[in-house]
Formats: sequence, C-alpha cells, structure tokens
Amino acid sequence: MHIKLSQCFIAVDDRDKALAFYRDVLGLEVRNDVAFEGMRWVTVGSPAQPDVEIVLEPPLANPNASPADQQAMAELLAKGMLRGVIFSTDDCDAAFERIRAAGAEVLQEPVDQPYGVRDCAFRDPAGNMLRFHQPRKR
Repeated sequence: MHIKLSQCFIAVDDRDKALAFYRDVLGLEVRNDVAFEGMRWVTVGSPAQPDVEIVLEPPLANPNASPADQQAMAELLAKGMLRGVIFSTDDCDAAFERIRAAGAEVLQEPVDQPYGVRDCAFRDPAGNMLRFHQPRKR
C-alpha cells in the first residue's frame, strides 16, 4: 500500500491576489478554478509535481460555520497565525531574490539551518508563512 500527498489547503482572503502571487511570482500552474455556494477554490501546482496540488480556499470553507467562527478565522488569517507550506527549491538564494523583487513580505533571508537546509521565508498576500528550502550539499 502506498500513501502519497495529493492536496493541501491554504486559506486566502483574496483569491485574485493569491492567484497572482502563486501563479505569477512562484510560477505554479492553475489546475482548477471552481465557484460553489458563494465561495471560490483555486487549485495550483508545480509543473514538476503533477500529482500534488495546493487549494487556495476561503479562510473558513464551511457553509455551516457561524458568523463568529468566520470572523475568528479571518482574524487569525490577518495575523498570519494559520500555517502555510514549505516549498523545496534547488536554489534558495535565487528563489529569495525573485520573490523579494516581486514585493512579498520577507520574514527571513536565506540562512543555513542546523538541520541541513538553507531556507528563507515570506508571507503570501493573505499573511500565510511560506518557507523555501534547499537541502545543503554534503
């Protein structure tokens, strides 16, 4: 039996801004764009990983969520308190320069970590933390 990651979800408050960032800055391709019950899900993925997708979804994609829960999720997103993802790259420094030049908020410049990677971090337009790591050569 094999188990593989298929999709992960990132909460975004403005799909158009998120789409511009993930597609135009990071170079991910749009795989799906679906509207349903007043919400919109945009699915993106790396051309290098055709079987893994990132779904950009509303902060609380549950039509049964109370207004208080929706407000709480929106506040957590605005504070950058929801988890993001970690991307792997073959050139952390080049990725950093490209993303910084596009105007993304820098959280950490490239640094060699004691756990074997060189990485950097940014916030996406919704405030999610995204890390970009490159395994160090031995």
